[in-house]
Amino acid sequence: QVQLVESGGGLVQPGGSLRLSCAASGTIFGINYMGWYRQAPGNQRELVASITSGDYTYYADSVKGRVTISRDNANNTVFLQMNSLKPEDTAVYYCNQVIKTGSGFWSGYWGQGTQVTVSS
Repeated sequence: QVQLVESGGGLVQPGGSLRLSCAASGTIFGINYMGWYRQAPGNQRELVASITSGDYTYYADSVKGRVTISRDNANNTVFLQMNSLKPEDTAVYYCNQVIKTGSGFWSGYWGQGTQVTVSS
């Protein structure tokens, strides 16, 4: 059984920074995709940033230049460093990882979500 545990959310003032973490645990034989998504009230879940096993990164236009995604392969962890935060960044942030388990199949897993609130 694979679990993703997120941490690092919270309340921050506009212009501030947060670093989100998402660690996968369980029987893991490989991870080829890690992504961060967010969902604000009344909105659909949207992709914020992603990174592949080949270190190819993607950033949504709304966060380019303010956000950096990185991964720690040894610990099956993905990070999202967010700087110059804006009130419109307020949302629940979810981690997604595509993982090869002991079954030999690749499957997508989601974290439980962590709240990020940007407000003065």
